[in-house]
Amino acid sequence: MGFKQELLKKIQIDRLTEKVLATIGPSGSEQKVDKGLFRVLLEMAKYRHQRERDLDLYLPPEGSGMTHVLVLDNDLPFYKTTISDIAMRKSPTVKEMVNIRNAIKILNDGDVVVSKKADSVKTVRQECLSRLNLSFSADDVEAIAADGVGSLENGYADGVQECLDLFAELLGYQPAPKAFRADHHRIIGAVSQKETGEIVFGPIICYNLMHNRLFAVLSAIGSFDRIKMEGYQEVINGAEKPSLTGAEVFQFLKDAVNRMGYTVNLSALPKV
Repeated sequence: MGFKQELLKKIQIDRLTEKVLATIGPSGSEQKVDKGLFRVLLEMAKYRHQRERDLDLYLPPEGSGMTHVLVLDNDLPFYKTTISDIAMRKSPTVKEMVNIRNAIKILNDGDVVVSKKADSVKTVRQECLSRLNLSFSADDVEAIAADGVGSLENGYADGVQECLDLFAELLGYQPAPKAFRADHHRIIGAVSQKETGEIVFGPIICYNLMHNRLFAVLSAIGSFDRIKMEGYQEVINGAEKPSLTGAEVFQFLKDAVNRMGYTVNLSALPKV
């Protein structure tokens, strides 16, 4: 699998992770985690499913060196104990419950639980990422830029957006904050926040989905700066000229990645 496909898989893993995390409620809530989505992540990480009593257990990938077992329930706990012990604690028989030692274990599993909920999801994400080869070179970046230019010239919106996704991943760009969004536009860029709470956005990459128009505003714009915000809106509306247009945007993105170097950040999750 080439670098582009590997990076697209990382994006898929991160988006799945965020979706699962969004379904996890606070402790004691009745909100149900999306087990179906999490099962997809487990399968991508090559966890092995095993049914024990009425429990769905997931054993670590073969050869991973991991020994912890996950129970697919609303808490998503990882256990550091045997399968038989997990079965007794999570789905005890009447005979097991009347045993005082077992009863203590059933009531308190803190001695064998490694992680729960969000921490468990992030563990599985890391296992998914460990299976990817995300090393790349200038040639890989050039190929992504060329794909983007070709998609733009052919009016293939999905292809343009895919390449913007890839560059956003490489550069740490994020979707436009609320103040910078525009209907029928895909907008990404570098986001920071001042101590005052002002959002600073830029460089800004904009793709008009209706008119297949790609352009960039290279200056950083503060959300409290009324004059620059008005100028930004004029560019969005086509009344003012942007910094770059068309293929120039992909050249800019390619150069930005080449200046940063050829390392993918594995720790950061996309902002939602």
